[in-house]
Amino acid sequence: MLNRIKRIFRHRWVDESATQRAIAPDMLQRLQQRVAASEQRHSGEVRIYIEAGLPLSYLWSDAPTRKIARQRALDLFSQLGVWDTAANNGVLIYLLLAEHAIEVVADRGVNGRVHPSVWPALVTRMSAAFKQAQFEDGLTNALAEVSALLVQHFPLGANEVNPNELPDAPILN
Repeated sequence: MLNRIKRIFRHRWVDESATQRAIAPDMLQRLQQRVAASEQRHSGEVRIYIEAGLPLSYLWSDAPTRKIARQRALDLFSQLGVWDTAANNGVLIYLLLAEHAIEVVADRGVNGRVHPSVWPALVTRMSAAFKQAQFEDGLTNALAEVSALLVQHFPLGANEVNPNELPDAPILN
C-alpha cells in the first residue's frame, strides 16, 4: 500500500512541464520530420508517445511499476491505432518520465520477423542516452534503429509510395 501511495505522489508531482523540458518544441519538430523521412523508406508506421505520469486509474494497481508501464504502452498502441496498419508493421516508442520507463511495442508483422532480443537492447541504449539527459540523441538513434529494421523487413519497392496511415508528430502528454 505504501508503494502505491509513493507511486501516486511521484506521478502527480511530475506534470506536462516535465515533458516540455525533456522535449523542446524544436526537438519535437525535428522528431516529426525524422519519422516522416523514415516512413518514406519502408511501409511501416512509427509513433512516439512521451508521458510525464500515468493516469490515476493505472496507479491504483498492485502490479509492479514495470508491468504497469508495459500495460500502458500496450493500451496506447491500441488507442493510437498503431496495430491497425495495412501490413501490421507499426511500432510505438513509449517513454514514461515519472518512472524513467521505456517501452517499445511492435505489431505482429514486425514481431514475426524481428528477433525478440532486439527490443530490450534498443531500450538499453535509449536508457543510457536518457540518463545523460540526451533525449534527442536517444530518440533519434532509436528511431534510426527501428527504421533500419522496417527497411530491412518492409522495404518499399521501386516507385512504391507508403501512404501515411498514422500521424508523424510525437505525442507529449
